[in-house]
Amino acid sequence: MPKGAALITGASSGIGAELAKLCATGGYGLILAARSGDRLGDLAGSLAKAHGVEARALVADLSDPAAPQSIFEGTRGDTVEILINNAGFGLRGPFAETDWAAEARLIQVNVTSLVHLTKLFLPEMLGRRSGRILNVASTAAFVPGPLMSMYYASKAFVLSFSEAVANEVKGSGVTLTVLCPGATRTAFFEAAGITDSNLLKGSSMSAEEVARIGYRAMMAGKTEVIAGARNRWMMRGARLAPRGMLAAVTRRLNSSV
Repeated sequence: MPKGAALITGASSGIGAELAKLCATGGYGLILAARSGDRLGDLAGSLAKAHGVEARALVADLSDPAAPQSIFEGTRGDTVEILINNAGFGLRGPFAETDWAAEARLIQVNVTSLVHLTKLFLPEMLGRRSGRILNVASTAAFVPGPLMSMYYASKAFVLSFSEAVANEVKGSGVTLTVLCPGATRTAFFEAAGITDSNLLKGSSMSAEEVARIGYRAMMAGKTEVIAGARNRWMMRGARLAPRGMLAAVTRRLNSSV
């Protein structure tokens, strides 16, 4: 792996799979992590063949607190030049009624595992003064999210955490970028049980478009990128709007009626 390896979580489909393709095209070896072993192995094999890079799958469930350390140990001997924390999922429902066990898994995947993996790989990057980290947040990070409160809050954490660490590593040879997509055509909505969401009645982007924007921003060393001009304008407005009004608007979007 002459250029080093790209470790990508949630790589078996959607934005993660598209980012894997871009990294392979860029000449990086691939270490793909996700729960779905067969699909992950097929993707690793096809990208290795198509781009002449080394690629392998690491089957890991990031809702398991031991998974980040296991992934880290599984990369011993590799130079992880790129870390892409893409894994994440959402839940819908009034907070008083949603299942705590599912929410605990959401926190573990969306927040704790992302931070843990960053904690594990960042010191090595700083030691060799080379490396890139891409954390996938969401435009949900900018607004309160009634009916999906835990998901929106988790992405707000990812945005704030990423901006802070990006500042800490400035000038070190290591960069940290946070990608904030809006509604994206992936399996996310099916997994979250929200295929009837009003969010899907508006415009959305493809996983390929979002991945390309995130990859370019990461390679350019940008701290933050919001995918899509429409989303950028909406989030600029959100920064100025009253939070109560944003909560009311977001509730309508997260609703099915």
